[in-house]
Amino acid sequence: MILRFFQWTGRLLLLMLALVVVCSWGQEKPDSPQPKVQTDNGKTNAQAADPQDKEANDEVPKRIFWIIPNFMTYNDQPENQGPLTSKQKYNIAWHQFWDMSAHFGNIIQASISQAANAIPHYGQGWGAFGERVAAQEGDQFTGSFLIYGVLPSVLHDDPRYFRKGRGKAWSRIAYAASRVVICRTDSGNSTFNIPSVFGQLGQASISAYTYYPKQDRQLSGVLSGWAINQGYNIGWNQLKEFTPDLGAYMRRHSKKKHAQAQIQDARSPLSDNH
Repeated sequence: MILRFFQWTGRLLLLMLALVVVCSWGQEKPDSPQPKVQTDNGKTNAQAADPQDKEANDEVPKRIFWIIPNFMTYNDQPENQGPLTSKQKYNIAWHQFWDMSAHFGNIIQASISQAANAIPHYGQGWGAFGERVAAQEGDQFTGSFLIYGVLPSVLHDDPRYFRKGRGKAWSRIAYAASRVVICRTDSGNSTFNIPSVFGQLGQASISAYTYYPKQDRQLSGVLSGWAINQGYNIGWNQLKEFTPDLGAYMRRHSKKKHAQAQIQDARSPLSDNH
């Protein structure tokens, strides 16, 4: 009875997701995944925040380690706190799904799944590998649109991660971990992070009960996969929070090294001869 309920729930969610995406898509080509948020004083997130607040104002890279997309991380500054439109939320969801690195990641995950014989009833061989890749792509699509598009739009939640960037390291670690279950509403208040928690559960239900092999459709697999993803999100939020600190440190170190090299060049005998 429970398995049948999840099977029909997964199919219903997939159908609803497809309908909502089609109806909400619009005619224009998706914009850049970095929306410019307009605030009451007319500033946008392209303008600098208070220069005195250095740690909380470090440059946020669009890609972590030059590869992993990081389109939704913002410093928690006034110019970034305006609400997103539904179109902007769906635009973020589209880029989360369509980004080239996501497809490479899906191939890598499918390769690991093939090597470990995860979801064993796919079997082995190139045909089974293709099915695993297709399943990963399906997971990427449903997860992206449920977590970043559909649920945030319906619930008026903000899918972005607002980096704390200040205070002691442990307080920032705890803050980043808490964002898995806490998000911000469009009005700026804190609320339970339904898009992340139940969006991923919905994604796991859709995949398990629509296109995974029937023999591997188990409730325990859905719940264990959901729990693993929540743990992954905690680690991912730590990267969002602290990667700008690493970038700022590397830039300061590079400038210091460059300045020292200039001083040494100025003091060298060769420079005196000139």
